[in-house]
Amino acid sequence: MISRVFFACLFLGLVTAGSSLSCRWMDHKFKQHNEETLNLLDTMANNSTNITEVEVTVAFPNHLYHQVSKSSVEDKLAFTVQILEEVAALFEEDHSAASWEDGTVRNFLNIVNKQAEELHSCIGSHSHKKKTTKLRMYFKRLSHHILKEMGHSAEAWEVIRKEAKAHLMRAEQLASSLHTAN
Repeated sequence: MISRVFFACLFLGLVTAGSSLSCRWMDHKFKQHNEETLNLLDTMANNSTNITEVEVTVAFPNHLYHQVSKSSVEDKLAFTVQILEEVAALFEEDHSAASWEDGTVRNFLNIVNKQAEELHSCIGSHSHKKKTTKLRMYFKRLSHHILKEMGHSAEAWEVIRKEAKAHLMRAEQLASSLHTAN
């Protein structure tokens, strides 16, 4: 009887550990999709008209990336999902002043949302991680202090484009650390 309980617990432990750490999409598609989003952001920069450089008044949250780098695999995945969702939310705001093609922005949003959905499925239904409040507040400040206060201007969107690119590059670093951890 005790051996059955032991094997049942061992089996359950292995299945649970395996399911939370294995995500085939993460291993095979995340980097490819992330490269596509970075290329689309570069295309947006190339389509921008003469833009005056604007000083960024919202500090990049390097400390949050540093904290999450020491966290569990699920916390890293949840943080990466939140980054993708927050970036998508920014790009869903009024970008009509930017000289970007609508198709490029739509493709960018489709890929970012696909990444978020697929990574969210990697976390598993047993984990409902809270969103990082500090990261959420950072993106709210970008939306308010950059986009809204600058009237969603082309200059404001160039700042957002650069910030989004930095986040997607950091998200890829975070994701590759998960791949090496598996």
